[in-house]
Amino acid sequence: MSFDVQAIRAQFPILSQQVDGKPLVYLDNAATTQKPQAVIDALMSFYTQTNANVHRGAHKLSDEATRRYEKARDQVTSFINANSREEVIWTAGTTESINMVAHGLTKQLEAGDEVVVTEMEHHANLVTWQQACIQSGATLRVAPIFDNGELDIETFQSYLGPNTRMVAFPHVSNALGTVNPVKELVQMAKRYGALVLVDGAQGIAHGGVDVQDLGCDFYAFSGHKLFGPTGIGVLWGRKSILADWPVWLTGGEMIADVTYQTATWGNLPNRLEAGTPHIAGAIGLGAAVEWFSGLDLAAVQAHEKSLIDAAMKQAQDIEGMRLIGTAANKVGILSFVMDNAHPADVGFILDRQGVAIRTGDNCAQPLMNRLGINGTARASFSLYNTLDEVDAFFVALRKAQSMLA
Repeated sequence: MSFDVQAIRAQFPILSQQVDGKPLVYLDNAATTQKPQAVIDALMSFYTQTNANVHRGAHKLSDEATRRYEKARDQVTSFINANSREEVIWTAGTTESINMVAHGLTKQLEAGDEVVVTEMEHHANLVTWQQACIQSGATLRVAPIFDNGELDIETFQSYLGPNTRMVAFPHVSNALGTVNPVKELVQMAKRYGALVLVDGAQGIAHGGVDVQDLGCDFYAFSGHKLFGPTGIGVLWGRKSILADWPVWLTGGEMIADVTYQTATWGNLPNRLEAGTPHIAGAIGLGAAVEWFSGLDLAAVQAHEKSLIDAAMKQAQDIEGMRLIGTAANKVGILSFVMDNAHPADVGFILDRQGVAIRTGDNCAQPLMNRLGINGTARASFSLYNTLDEVDAFFVALRKAQSMLA
């Protein structure tokens, strides 16, 4: 294995800046990752050389834009090991992807049906199914977690049954860092013939996602958490399911034939991609996938593990610091609360020292209520972070603690 973190950092222009005269220590990667020069160049190249609409124009710019746009779909197809490029649907992000699935399922749900989620859900994978159940008369069942942030597998399994129509859960919890045993959970749901959606927003950037191996029916993720642009995401779904899935939006591109009275829909992926797409975003995401795929994944994962291990170890020496989410299998998210200190105040003081973290409920209010807290401070690590930055984070945290004492 080989991993040169300084060589990686040199590819991210934003990381070289200072904040209030201090070197930027960017630890808000669970919210959005920074973009390497390769992605920035791909966006610039599109807008300065081939900016045109796709699939429509009878000219060279449109042809080249279409080529790059569809190449990106092929890159994502390969990256997640989809069975077919037709299974890769461009969306605005994870939230829209989940809503697309829920919109279609709502038309099929009825009273007596059940949807199973977990206590660790992001609002995007909770409220969406909550509303689907309210509209359809189905029942939402919420599988509990243990206090350390791990899913209660035994109870989760007991919630499944012949009435279970959909099971949805995160690959990785955005608030806790917990990595769920996706394959095991999928196999449990499949015994009852339920559909399974995995919220991959936090899982995708850690690599190794193989949708065929996972066995789920849908996998949703966002480009901006995978070193790509904002406003672009992917819904992967099995072709056999998506081919007849109720359409999400209607309009240009997804049409086959139209009269003043009727319309028919095109084939995948077009039937689920109405309107002019985020062309530059898709191309940028393709560039991000290509860039990430060129790294030594094992070395990346080892480096990321060294960061969270170092952070967890140093946290033990901070009196009055309580970690939120201590699952045995977790990735680089360190959520915590400090005695007698509001997370927002901690975040503000850290920011003045150049350390960027997240504070608040992490779009997981029910989870915060379950844990008996209002919110957390959250440091989240990515492959371009360093052990020196872990040290800088704790230096800044100790200063915040002394100021707020």
